[in-house]
Amino acid sequence: QVQLVESGGGLVQAGGSLRLSCAASGSIFSIYNMGWYRQAPGKQRELVASISNGGITNYADSVKGRFTISRDNAKNTVYLQMNSLRPEDTAVYYCTAALTTRVLGTIERYWGQGTQVTVSS
Repeated sequence: QVQLVESGGGLVQAGGSLRLSCAASGSIFSIYNMGWYRQAPGKQRELVASISNGGITNYADSVKGRFTISRDNAKNTVYLQMNSLRPEDTAVYYCTAALTTRVLGTIERYWGQGTQVTVSS
């Protein structure tokens, strides 16, 4: 079994910062891409940022220059540092990881339960 557990969400005023963490645990052989998505009420889930196992990053245009994704491969953990937060960043943030659970196994995508981020104006 594989689990992704997020932490670090909460309520913050506009202009503030939050740091999200997501730790993957369980029967993991190798983790490839990790990332963060978000879903606001009434909207589709959207990619916020992703990072490859080699450290290549990708960001949504709406968060470039404000958010930074990073990972600690030794801890199977991905982080999202969010600065200069805006009310439109309010959403449930989901962690995701593409990984294998055995040698030569199929790469599968797993999701965390989500953590609420609320930015007040």
